[in-house]
Amino acid sequence: MSASAARSSRLATLGLLAVTAVWGSTFVLIKDVVGRMSVVDFLAVRFSIAAAVMLLLFGRHVARLGRLPLMRGLGLGVLYGVAQWLQTEGLSLTSPSVSGFVTGMYVVFTPFLSWVLLRQRMPTVAWAAVALATVGLGVLALHGFEVDLGVWLTLASAGLYALHIIGLSRWSKPDEAFGMSAVQIAGIALVTLLATVPHGPSLPPDNAAWLAVLYMALVAGAGAMLMQTWAQAHLPATRAAIVMTTEPVFAAGFAVLLGVDALTWRMAMGGLMVLGAMYMVELMPRRRGEASSEALHHEV
Repeated sequence: MSASAARSSRLATLGLLAVTAVWGSTFVLIKDVVGRMSVVDFLAVRFSIAAAVMLLLFGRHVARLGRLPLMRGLGLGVLYGVAQWLQTEGLSLTSPSVSGFVTGMYVVFTPFLSWVLLRQRMPTVAWAAVALATVGLGVLALHGFEVDLGVWLTLASAGLYALHIIGLSRWSKPDEAFGMSAVQIAGIALVTLLATVPHGPSLPPDNAAWLAVLYMALVAGAGAMLMQTWAQAHLPATRAAIVMTTEPVFAAGFAVLLGVDALTWRMAMGGLMVLGAMYMVELMPRRRGEASSEALHHEV
């Protein structure tokens, strides 16, 4: 790897860490806002604002995209929009810390789906990670003999996020980051606006809700998508997913610090098991002869 590529990789990693810190801070905010307005209304207002700002700032970059990048960006945006809807519905039914940890399962889904969809060989350690993550999820989220609906919705969103990560690593290019991120935000806004049909979105009920929505639209929405799109042009999908495993850690940390959740042994043990599975995917020794994640990035 050249010095320039190594520097870009480090910057991309730092950028994704900043993005995940911002995402982690939103779980408690979203939990509060969706207690006072519907999930689809919140998402529609949030991403409509983000899309308007992005298209205003980067309309020329969107116009310079070819048809194929435009369609790919729109498709990724629609995928992400459905994931956001499922995740937010799930968060309205479960705690911020549990939602954060279950969302983090995309780091296990990412290499698994890469194997299924792109025929990239999945090492034995990844199968072990899936098993460990499943047990950890049970410790973290099981109540008796059933998993609540919020956990299932969040788990489904994690699978869609994994598909988004794979697609973004495959298709994003540094010189198209502005245009691709704007198109993706527009796709998310389209999905969330359609979810409010036929009545259309209702506006936030008070100033506090407006401030939270604006933060999540401009910082955790538009800004985060721009940074993620640029960063994933420099990182393979699995490595990007590993970096983003810090999201549930930030989410649980904010929830505990703000007094929304109490730190319990189930949270600690289940979370550690899920995080252990996440890091096993990339950090455990590989069999000799297996391609590195960097090589897989360039092969796709």
